[in-house]
Amino acid sequence: MHEFTPEVESLAQEILDYSLIRLKDNPPLDGPKSVEELFALVGNTITAGGLGGSAALSIFKDVLAPACISTDHPRYLAFIPSAPTEAANLFDLVVGASALYGGSWLEGAGAVFAENQALRWISDLAGLPESAGGVFVQGGTIGNLSALVTARNHARSLFSDVTRWVVACSGEAHSSIKAAADVMDIELLKVATDRDGIMQGAAAQSAIEAYESSHAGHRVFAIVATAGTTNLGIIDDLHGIADYANSRGIWFHVDGAYGLAALCSPDVKPKFDGVEKADSLIVDPHKWLFAPFDACALIYRNPSLAKRAHLQHAEYLDTLNDDGEWNPSDYAIQLTRRSRGLPLWFSLATHGTDAYAEAMNKTMAVARAAADLIKAHPRLELLVEPNLSIVAFTRPGWDAAAYQAWSDKLLADQIGFVTPSAHNGQPILRFAIVNPWTQVSDIEAILATL
Repeated sequence: MHEFTPEVESLAQEILDYSLIRLKDNPPLDGPKSVEELFALVGNTITAGGLGGSAALSIFKDVLAPACISTDHPRYLAFIPSAPTEAANLFDLVVGASALYGGSWLEGAGAVFAENQALRWISDLAGLPESAGGVFVQGGTIGNLSALVTARNHARSLFSDVTRWVVACSGEAHSSIKAAADVMDIELLKVATDRDGIMQGAAAQSAIEAYESSHAGHRVFAIVATAGTTNLGIIDDLHGIADYANSRGIWFHVDGAYGLAALCSPDVKPKFDGVEKADSLIVDPHKWLFAPFDACALIYRNPSLAKRAHLQHAEYLDTLNDDGEWNPSDYAIQLTRRSRGLPLWFSLATHGTDAYAEAMNKTMAVARAAADLIKAHPRLELLVEPNLSIVAFTRPGWDAAAYQAWSDKLLADQIGFVTPSAHNGQPILRFAIVNPWTQVSDIEAILATL
């Protein structure tokens, strides 16, 4: 299994040929099949003697891959799609083939150096100090959890009379904040948003002070502001929240998994004023910075606080604990890690940051055009003007079942993939436009079915 034989070389060529086809051709939309359907088609693929590489690859190409929805399809507009550049996808092959370990400087200095330059670019866009730094983790859930673990660990060093720790966020915050609170066994305080869905600094102050005055021994140690909510693309009052958090010694974390990518566009960068005051932030390059799954940039204003919270101690790890070296595994809940930031670095190094700004602006232009088409549509209503690149709308008269039936038929007909969501308890539809390949004509084709 571990020899590069002529058979392996032939298989490598088959895999590279398939990868090139997947990169060059328009991606298929495809769709899921049931367990029973898949088993009927391929049976048990794990056998004592093996199927052989060509046979296994054929099963994947002909049966398994078509049972997956292509997230880079231009009409995949559900959830938050992905749209990796060709350069990023190609370099992901290099990362896998090179057996790079990205957890320590000792074992992966070159990879860590490159990843840190990509992190530095994001830090600079956010206006964080030169001392800021962090790590690429699996996704926003791990990024938010690691940041909050750091925040609580820091708070424990400052306050000794606390019986219960609390994290505050808006009612529109991503579900990963509640998941982090559950894992950490802490309380979650949800702050009401204004009529536009924005958590204001004054509202956060009122909610936190009211809560703490009625819960003796409870202390809010972190406030999570969202810079681009997943559902509607709303940006919280970053300035106001930061000023209140700083006045109280509360950690200010910005969840920008989707939205903070837009910092690379000078046209909308002012929307994020206040992010420069963050103690930590996340942004997922696999969402809107054109990197492949899975990569979340987690950045701290003061990385030493994160290292204090996450550094693992063991005899076999002591050789890595040199304060003069940057070990990515010290800054999040992880030890073993792939160099998942390298595809982003390679794409940035290849294309330059101006190309990223141009691609970002293109997706937002399509979002604005989509909003105009919806406003002109006789049967649709725009829910809110797009803040970034998410376009939310309704079809008055439809209930949740009607939305779902339409969504199912849209995919079955291979026209597009748009899933229903909800806002204020009412069903809605939304386009998440992060793929520069998505054209206005794609939006028109989908709207024509409504």
